[in-house]
Amino acid sequence: MVKRRLFSGVILSLALATPLAAAPPTTAVIGTPPQPGWSLLNAQQKAILAPLGVEWDKLDNISRKKWLGIAERYPTLKPDEQRRLQDRMREWVSLTPEQRAKVRDTYKEFNQLPSEQKQTVKQKWEAYSNLPPEEKQRIRQSGKSVQLLAPPPPEAPPPAAEGQPDNEASSASPVPPTTPEPGRN
Repeated sequence: MVKRRLFSGVILSLALATPLAAAPPTTAVIGTPPQPGWSLLNAQQKAILAPLGVEWDKLDNISRKKWLGIAERYPTLKPDEQRRLQDRMREWVSLTPEQRAKVRDTYKEFNQLPSEQKQTVKQKWEAYSNLPPEEKQRIRQSGKSVQLLAPPPPEAPPPAAEGQPDNEASSASPVPPTTPEPGRN
């Protein structure tokens, strides 16, 4: 009887331990279902997504799904927005994989900026966009375009005056940061 209980106990503990060993991973990967290839798109989708046609079958399912969603909303866009979207698709297709990665990284960095800095960058971009092509070319060649569109550096705390204790310097009212005039360094 003791052997039987011991044997039952061993079997029970093995049965309980087995699910622990076969537990699913703690992170689940949710896949995007397969999206249609270029040949399976309807005529309207092909017309809207034409700039991506060459690369469509190379895109992953997530990208295809995103673009199909954009194609679905496309008819509701204003004509100038439609034209801008088509231009952006053509530009995207013409980029190398390295350039695309750089654009993605820049976009991620921009999205992480505080709203004041985003606004400053947008103002600088607007000023740059309004420049004549010759001026834009001159700025690009001088390497200042990166500086022009870069967010302003965070303001350093004002240095403590000599003979002033540190606690007084930290309690002084902060100087509001000045934002450079758009289009100026």
